Amino acid sequence: MEKMDMVKSFKEYFGAEGEIIEFFSPGRVNLIGEHTDYNGGFVFPCALDFGTYAAVRLRDDYTVNFATLNFDKKVVTDLKDNNFVKEDDWANYPKGVIKEFQNRGFDVKGFDVLFFGNIPNGSGLSSSASLEVLTGVIVNDLFKCNTDMVDIVKMSQSAENNFVGVNCGIMDQFAVGMGKKDHAILLDCNTLKYDYVPLVLNGVKIVIGNTKKRRGLADSKYNERRSECDQALEDLNKELNFKYLCELDEKTFEAKKGLISNSVNLKRAEHAVYENIRTVKAKKALETGDLVEFGKLMNQSHDSLRDLYEVTGVELDTMVEEARKISGTIGARMTGAGFGGCTVSLVKEESVDEFIKTVGENYEARTGLKPEFYVAGVGQGAGRA
Repeated sequence: MEKMDMVKSFKEYFGAEGEIIEFFSPGRVNLIGEHTDYNGGFVFPCALDFGTYAAVRLRDDYTVNFATLNFDKKVVTDLKDNNFVKEDDWANYPKGVIKEFQNRGFDVKGFDVLFFGNIPNGSGLSSSASLEVLTGVIVNDLFKCNTDMVDIVKMSQSAENNFVGVNCGIMDQFAVGMGKKDHAILLDCNTLKYDYVPLVLNGVKIVIGNTKKRRGLADSKYNERRSECDQALEDLNKELNFKYLCELDEKTFEAKKGLISNSVNLKRAEHAVYENIRTVKAKKALETGDLVEFGKLMNQSHDSLRDLYEVTGVELDTMVEEARKISGTIGARMTGAGFGGCTVSLVKEESVDEFIKTVGENYEARTGLKPEFYVAGVGQGAGRA
């Protein structure tokens, strides 16, 4: 994907004098394990090889000048009065991360920063988390805060929750900050215990399909699904004693699922339990290099999200249906919260061009939306560029 000459652009915005430092933070995609995080289960993301870039220069005052090549809006912030300002729009994400460092007692001084992101906004590939973690890495580096990456990840999530006011989980920031080239991360979002799993894709590409359907229903339905899962767990705990649905193994769930009185809540619980089991199977498949098995698990994941969790929608289902018609497709599923955003597919290298052309044409003919496709590599977490 497109990458700008950040130093050249920075000089055009802020002048040529002084040392200019470059940083990079990736986007992320979740390969499998959807709507498991708040049910006490695993997620299985990887960092991408495209994301958000920054060029930065220190100042000798407490002013931060934010600019981006993605939008016209520039923002100037006095760090002695760093608070959420609605009109500051996108800049509230980095401002919130700076505030986290300030709240911990670090003396953060001024700097000029120019950002450029090639993660499509609203696609579900974590442009906001990429920007947050990138800002954390910049502040940590410039001001010698000696904060480890897991803490930067936690501060980034806290900034989005408490400064911006978006109730996100920690998976996005964790994958962006802790990503490892050519590896996926099996992450327990509750304990933050994680395993790096080699993601060796010899002759296979990750193809992300952007449906161009923005995820308008995701927030309200997210709260609804959480409530349905909580009710299912409450029914199960009339005889059991579990904190989360994903703590149940298949045998226990099948023996006790009759305790769940509401048929809709039963479907939600069945997805959570079996999706979590799929993440563990997916880890084993990657460890043995069995991409065919991994692809089957991806397909099962999407079908469960469609039929049991009901968070896909016409656009995501259509793109997955068309993806699976291509003979070189190993597996395809929605990724993210649902109701729009992106799909992720594993596609044999020799079939990628056919995939993009044919799936794109058929999807547009069926939905009236013109999709975009990104052939992604598995990248490294945030740091100096």
